[in-house]
Amino acid sequence: MEYVYGAMLLHAAGKEINEENLKKVLEAAGIEVDEAKVKALTSSLEEVNIDEVISKATTMPVAAAPAAEEKKEEKKEEEKEEKKEEKEEEEKVSEEEIAAGLGALFG
Repeated sequence: MEYVYGAMLLHAAGKEINEENLKKVLEAAGIEVDEAKVKALTSSLEEVNIDEVISKATTMPVAAAPAAEEKKEEKKEEEKEEKKEEKEEEEKVSEEEIAAGLGALFG
């Protein structure tokens, strides 16, 4: 992941994303550089318009996030209701047991 971060840093700084620059960034961060990973990343980014990819990536999750939050909240509410119902059932059983026990005392 640090290799991708390094490439993003170079892009943000307006520098060319090539093997030499990426190695410098990684080494400056104290990361032991793997030549194969550097070559693979730089070659895979050669034909990519990073600005376009970033703009698409930032717009998609925003639309999906509220729906996911709503589902989480609904699930939490359902769980609370289930726990409440279970607790009420336990209380009813306990009251019946108490009544039966008192009846045995005065039986």
